Amino acid sequence: LMDKLQRLQQRNLSVEEYRQQMEVLMVRVGIWEEERTTIARFQSGLNLEIRDKVELLPYRDLNELVQLCVKVEQQLRRKPTLRKESTLYPRKDFKKEGHPSYSKERPLKEKPSNETRNSSIKSFKCLGRGHIASQCPTKKTMIIRGNEILSEESTSSSSSSSSEEDENLSSSEEAPCEGDLLIAQRLLTNQPKERDQSQRDNLFHSRCKIFKKTYSLIVESGSCNNFVSQRLVDKLHLTTISHHKSYKLQWLNEDGPIEVKDQVNVLFSIGKYKDEVLCDVIPIDASHILLGRPWQHDRKAIYDGVINKIHLDHLGKKHALTPLSPSQVLEDQVFMKSKKEKRRKRTF
Repeated sequence: LMDKLQRLQQRNLSVEEYRQQMEVLMVRVGIWEEERTTIARFQSGLNLEIRDKVELLPYRDLNELVQLCVKVEQQLRRKPTLRKESTLYPRKDFKKEGHPSYSKERPLKEKPSNETRNSSIKSFKCLGRGHIASQCPTKKTMIIRGNEILSEESTSSSSSSSSEEDENLSSSEEAPCEGDLLIAQRLLTNQPKERDQSQRDNLFHSRCKIFKKTYSLIVESGSCNNFVSQRLVDKLHLTTISHHKSYKLQWLNEDGPIEVKDQVNVLFSIGKYKDEVLCDVIPIDASHILLGRPWQHDRKAIYDGVINKIHLDHLGKKHALTPLSPSQVLEDQVFMKSKKEKRRKRTF
């Protein structure tokens, strides 16, 4: 594994895939080195066309370097398409010598007016002029049961209302927040296979912002409560309230059953989606925030199990929450594990 890590090159991999492979190998080998050493290792394996451009740009840490590499990679992918488009549609000059008529703009012929002809047309339904019955703007749709008319709606009004509904139904897609997690957690799942980006074996993992800091978030429909990590509450000095009905939980950590006695209101955001949720405070290791059935019920959440996306309604606005990819989940777990190991070494 050490030899494979030393000879690792980007080649046909994307920048994200190359960084993921390097971090996975470093974790398996057990290397914990300074960030500048990791940056030098990362740069040495980059493709030349990316490395040459990135070396001229300023960056402060490894994450900024990776983001610059991704942008350069995207620019390199766009360049061939731009050259192709420019060659497909060359400009042509249709002006010919000896034919001045080609260089002069020909005046457009005026179309004969149909106002006099349309004014004589009359609809036999609404008795209006200028249109026939099939093109009547005030067509009505009726629902009849027996001899009673249950509903009678104008098509024009229904079309306008449907357009308003479409505007209300349009939802904004909220991607997980960017940034490094500030509290280390234990690993929840096994490492995914390389290049496996399917959501089939993934819970809904995301990242949220609390006081402009990034924390991990999981949505779990099997949980009957909303939970927040005790370490997050202590770190942010959140004010807790006594639980109106304390209870005991099991299988949350290695310490056995615990008594849930406190609650706290957590204000978080994911993109444009901002919410405040009442959570029970527990020493959870899986995530900083775990949203269960109460949150899904109150926000009318609709879950798409294939693409692992959640649609919800909050304050009259539609939002679509997208999950982290398996590689991003692994990236968070590797980062949290390394941070936890560093803190453990300091204590010893």
